[in-house]
Amino acid sequence: MSDYVNGIFGLKGQVALVAGASSGIGSEFARALSRAGADVVLGARRTDRVEALSVEIANDTGGRTLAVELDVTSRESVEKAFAKAKEALGTPTIVCNNAGIARPNWALEDTEEDWDATMNTNLKGMWRVGQVAAKAMLENGKGGSIINTASILGLGVGPQQLTYATSKAGVVQMTRAMAIEWQRWSIRVNAICPGYFKTEINDTFLDSDLGQQMLKQSPAKRAGNLSELVPAMLMLASPASSFTTGVALPVDGAHSVRLA
Repeated sequence: MSDYVNGIFGLKGQVALVAGASSGIGSEFARALSRAGADVVLGARRTDRVEALSVEIANDTGGRTLAVELDVTSRESVEKAFAKAKEALGTPTIVCNNAGIARPNWALEDTEEDWDATMNTNLKGMWRVGQVAAKAMLENGKGGSIINTASILGLGVGPQQLTYATSKAGVVQMTRAMAIEWQRWSIRVNAICPGYFKTEINDTFLDSDLGQQMLKQSPAKRAGNLSELVPAMLMLASPASSFTTGVALPVDGAHSVRLA
């Protein structure tokens, strides 16, 4: 890679924290951030998974990694995770705010427990992590990049997705609100809106008749590969996006255009 490209997209000297790093998009992002030169903090409730992944990534890239327990539904847990990150590697300057759950259901069959659990993780959990991250960046005085994982279902809707889509629409608006307030401190906040990528939270749906029918009707006729999300994340994490904030970027093979 040329010095020019490295200067724009390289992450050497950066500390990145990934919330929800135990599987799926989060684990893919953690690997990519380390390969791009960042020291990486892997946070999740399933500490056995992030500890194993931390070792795997360090062996693969030779970079510094740290596994921490991180439950986005608990402010105490979030604050402790950032404190451990600061002590071990330094204040995170990149935060991939990625933890999320999905409970697909028909709107008339949704329960209050489904609603509360989804909102507390997908929306309030991202708010907790974003606010704690911004306070740490402000104290550090170097700014940084917060990347929220939203969804194309935050831009459009589909069947059996009322609660999830509502939570992700909230993430999109929260991203924009954070961006306009925190830009003055060089804290950028953007959202990635993935289309359908097969992960633990949606594999059952994508394998169902309804899921297969939906994919066949999409412009790409397929689900995305997790590696296809990485370039957008690295761009938003890197100096290349120094004047990019408040964006909700679909990575979806034009699926959201079809939803619009």
